[in-house]
Amino acid sequence: MQVQRKASETKANSSKIVLPNDTNTLGNLMGGQLLNWMDITAAISAHRHCRRVVVTAAVNNVSFDHPIKLGDIVSIESKVSRAFTSSMEVYLDVFVEDHTTGKRKKCNEAIYTFVAVDQVGAAIQVPQLVPESEEEIERYNSALRRRQLSLILGGRMKPEEATELRKLFTA
Repeated sequence: MQVQRKASETKANSSKIVLPNDTNTLGNLMGGQLLNWMDITAAISAHRHCRRVVVTAAVNNVSFDHPIKLGDIVSIESKVSRAFTSSMEVYLDVFVEDHTTGKRKKCNEAIYTFVAVDQVGAAIQVPQLVPESEEEIERYNSALRRRQLSLILGGRMKPEEATELRKLFTA
């Protein structure tokens, strides 16, 4: 019987305060620092899903919608959105809390891909993911379309084999 894990069991959260060493000359959080924080949080989600060592395979999408200022509190929430054979897509939402008002708003999001590996670094099979909430189901379904597009662009899948992508255009 194939092991399954609920998406809610893969949730990871982290919070950071933006310090002067994290900012550029405009007083905004440097993008590379945010990428690092997101990578660590996403890795925890991937690990919680498969309970194995995981490595970052790709940063598929990052959106820097709003600048994050010195002194802001950054909260990163991540969950595995879909598991494939040995890889897992992890979806991240980034929120910022104004340090003077306490008001929280979503400012960024990202999608990372991780691969589970054994003790010698070879890819290993991961459990299936069971989405439960409406948002988890939508992200689960979208992950397959993103994967198919990536496989087509990488020359590892023929466009006519991408059944989920074709559904978008042949409704």
